[in-house]
Amino acid sequence: MGRWAIGCGVIVVGVALVLGLAVVGGYNSLVGLDQAVQAQWGQVENVYQRRADLVPNLVETVKGAAAFEKDTFTAVTEARSRVGQLAGAGRNVPSDPAAFEKFQQSQDGLSSALSRLMVVVENYPDLKATANFRELQAQLEGTENRISVERMRFNEAAQAFNTRRQSFPTVLIAGFFGDRFREKGYFKAQAGAETAPKVKF
Repeated sequence: MGRWAIGCGVIVVGVALVLGLAVVGGYNSLVGLDQAVQAQWGQVENVYQRRADLVPNLVETVKGAAAFEKDTFTAVTEARSRVGQLAGAGRNVPSDPAAFEKFQQSQDGLSSALSRLMVVVENYPDLKATANFRELQAQLEGTENRISVERMRFNEAAQAFNTRRQSFPTVLIAGFFGDRFREKGYFKAQAGAETAPKVKF
């Protein structure tokens, strides 16, 4: 009877140890993947901030040549303001579907306003020929490319996290910690992206 009790005790301790290691390993993997998502989110915010910082110079440059296009300038300024209100919204945005959607909508709004501004520029060949405008054009094109790359990388990091979070037994561990390991959102193509204008002058 004594040997049987010891044998059962060893089995229970062994099972508890294996379960403990699985929980610790699952938790630590979620933490690592969550940190990767947060780091990539920081990169997304950086490139969007760079674009927002270019807008005032771009508007002022275009204003000088197209002063009567007031509605367009107002739309761009208001869209940038909406983006600014969400800047630094926090690291929880990727895990909050409503906040993530609001962030993407405000950025899409600025993209649309900038596209309308570029349409206006087409009517002013002299403006397109200025060195200042050409430099802003190059910076904006580079920033738009970086935005695409960082959004793609964010989606990859979010997918890695979500895949791990949904796998068994990690899904049980994630559920135990509540909101700490909520699923991450994904960037989606802007409505009408199939005909999205290029940042081309």
